[in-house]
Formats: sequence, structure tokens, C-alpha cells
Amino acid sequence: MSQLPSPALPGELKPATIYPDRWRAALPADAWPDGFPETGEVWRRDVFAVAEAWRAGEASPRQLLSAALMWGYGPIGYGPWRTARSLEGDPDGKRLAYALEGLRMAAPDEDGLRTAYQRLRDPKESRLPRLGPAVFTKLLYFAGYRRGAGGRQPLILDSVVSRRLPAEAGVKRPSGWVPDEWLAYLAWAADQAQRRGIEPDEVEMALFHDR
Repeated sequence: MSQLPSPALPGELKPATIYPDRWRAALPADAWPDGFPETGEVWRRDVFAVAEAWRAGEASPRQLLSAALMWGYGPIGYGPWRTARSLEGDPDGKRLAYALEGLRMAAPDEDGLRTAYQRLRDPKESRLPRLGPAVFTKLLYFAGYRRGAGGRQPLILDSVVSRRLPAEAGVKRPSGWVPDEWLAYLAWAADQAQRRGIEPDEVEMALFHDR
């Protein structure tokens, strides 16, 4: 009997574990992504599927945010509560749509990445409650990453990754990173990926898992 292909992306060690009942109880019905797995295991591919549906106009920005944060928070007890608070800050999804509009294109450019980051960081534009850079870069990663495209790709930047970055990556602060720091990290990761013949997000995964 042939084995089913692994759902893991290259460099991905394991899925995120979630408690679907807790998330269902916490999130508004309109924010639950259609077809999202309720087995308790969420792989990156599951969230990318929601991102593809969002780009096709078949999923809302609120559904994409929910998918990214369910994967990001995993089993952490406050995850459903924080995600619900973020969603409350954008009940119609317009702030998220505005922040992410430049990431719908086939290959988001540096200006699009910078703008999306800045909008999610600025309370006068699209910043949402409980959604700092360590969290919203997860959303940007899934919304804007284009596998196989090479070059500068949006990646997750959280406290674990930042602690393990070398000085030449250009990230100097423990949190609250400005757009230029995030973009410098993306450029560094793109260079590392090209040197190693891997995807940029494999560089991020290796940092997170200290490999």
C-alpha cells in the first residue's frame, strides 16, 4: 500500500495542535474558515489553503486572520480570547482588507510588503487589538508568501526567531520592530535561502527550531 504524501512543507517538523471546540466557541461564526481542519492538527498548508481562497475572493480577511492565529497560537489557552479581541477590532474586515490589499498580486514587491506591515502596525490605519508584529507577521507570511518565487518573501518574526538572528540580519530590537528591520530580515533570509538552495521560510523554520 502506498503512503499518502506528507502534509508537511519542507522544513516543517510538526503541525500546530489546537482544541477546535474552544476555538469554535470563541470565534464569530463568520470568521471560521470554510473547510478548516477540526482534527486538532493544523499544518501550514491548511492556512495557505485559506490564503489561496482569500486571494480568489472565496474567503474573507477575517477568516484568513483566524486561520493564521489558530495555527500561530496553537494550544495556548489565551489564543482564542486574543483572536476574538482582534476580530472585534475589525467587525466588517475592512481594516484587514486595506492592510492586505497589496499582497493579492502574483508576486508582492517590497513596497507592498512594507505598506502591509506599516498599516498593521499603525493604529491610525489597520492596527488591531492584541495584534503586534510577532503575531501579524504570521498573517503577512500566509497572505503574501509565494512558494518557488525566490527573492524577498514575507516571513514570521517573533521573539524566538529574533533572538537567534545574527547581527547582520538587521533586527536590533526584542519586539515592536519597525518596517525596515522586518525588510532587512527578509533580505537576509532570501540571501541565506539562495545560498542553501532552499525556500526562505525554511530559513525561518530552522531559526525557530534552532537547527
